Amino acid sequence: MTLSLRVAIVGAGPAGIYAGNILRRQVDEAGGQVAIDLFESLPAPYGLIRYGVAPDHPRIKGIVNSLHEMLDEGTIRLIGNVEVGRDVTVDELRERYDAVIFATGALKDAPLDIPGIDLPGSYGAADLVAWYDGHPDVPRDWPLEAQSIAVIGNGNVALDVARVLAKHPADLLSTDIPANVHAGLLASPVTDVHVFGRRGPSQVKFTPIELRELGEVPDVDIVVYDDDFARAEGDAHAEHLLATNNQVKVMTRTLNGWRKPADWVPTASRRLHLHFFHAPVEVLGEGRVEAVRFERTRPVGDGSVVGTGEIVDVPVQAVYRAVGYASSPVAGVPFDESARVIPNEGGRVTDASGALVAGVYATGWIKRGPVGLIGHTKGDALETVTNLVADAAAGVLAAPGVAPTVDAAGGDEVLELLEARGIRFTTWNGWLALDAHERALGEAFEGPVARERVKVVPRDEQVGLSRDGALVAG
Repeated sequence: MTLSLRVAIVGAGPAGIYAGNILRRQVDEAGGQVAIDLFESLPAPYGLIRYGVAPDHPRIKGIVNSLHEMLDEGTIRLIGNVEVGRDVTVDELRERYDAVIFATGALKDAPLDIPGIDLPGSYGAADLVAWYDGHPDVPRDWPLEAQSIAVIGNGNVALDVARVLAKHPADLLSTDIPANVHAGLLASPVTDVHVFGRRGPSQVKFTPIELRELGEVPDVDIVVYDDDFARAEGDAHAEHLLATNNQVKVMTRTLNGWRKPADWVPTASRRLHLHFFHAPVEVLGEGRVEAVRFERTRPVGDGSVVGTGEIVDVPVQAVYRAVGYASSPVAGVPFDESARVIPNEGGRVTDASGALVAGVYATGWIKRGPVGLIGHTKGDALETVTNLVADAAAGVLAAPGVAPTVDAAGGDEVLELLEARGIRFTTWNGWLALDAHERALGEAFEGPVARERVKVVPRDEQVGLSRDGALVAG
């Protein structure tokens, strides 16, 4: 049987784009045909790469080049500024496509359930990341009023947040940082940013490159504490990692290189402190954040830690929790509230009883949780798409109930539906126009550094530029 499929993918971040590219390739290799529509709630594609990666990470943002090539081939149709579950329902997609793949990611902050965490001055790291990356759905202003800031977490997001908060705004001008973000950071009175982790220096979730980059930030001193290293001495798990894991070796060498003699005096105008063996107990303050209370921990030899009963209070005026991300449900799709994922078996979505939901699939963080780096989504997508293609070959996918009205390859009936509802959807040609506009803003920037682009932030402005540009291109 020759495959002829119409597939909708929800989410135009790396997970969704990889899934579309792998699907196209697998169906081509099988001698079949596939029409793929890639739905995205934002006007622009790339998801986490555009709105979840710190602006001073051009190496990671370079992934955009490969994602651009996949979409620029023209075999995957981008339909942006469409919220599935609101502008079009999941049932309406299932009526129009042989299969629907959800790749909606994890965009919310995981909770940190300690007293005082909801005090004014306490924030989720994901919200700050969305602000400094110019996400159109967050406020343009951010309350940067603290001199001393606590960041709770020991992963790459915690380092990103700490680095951006501590970095001098002039050193971010060469990035695509939006103008409102630069202005906000310029007014920040910050002098000290503290990063806290429950476990020791050998168990951090940073990557070596992220860690090393901290030491390259101009006019920011990195401060580590000898007591934290002393607590790690004799830890069997740490010794095993140091002997067997090259990444741990590199990071341990980097951290030890930042240890200072007893008479060391800071020389930079700002300091970024790395604290280990600190478990957050409570956020303190009368009416707003004034300090964070921690219990000191110690290793037990298996990678975990236990509390020592020793309590320390660290005065700060703002707290950012960076303890992980969490996915959000999509109306009309099963969702596991405890695991914060779409329940699935190898990417095949299951309902509350564990039965397979025919024609519905998941990939990326919404499938497996917010773990792993961007590159891991390729393996995720391969598993999901392979199972989808196998299901199609086995004839278990229901044929779409609504046929395309224009051509059998793609079908514009979906676009007609959106137009009838007044949804101002965007397209790939529209993104190319918006991309060109942002690059032109960068070229026109008059300042001390060259800028590749300046992001357009307001949603309406993005949509207007995209739709007007698409009409010109057409």
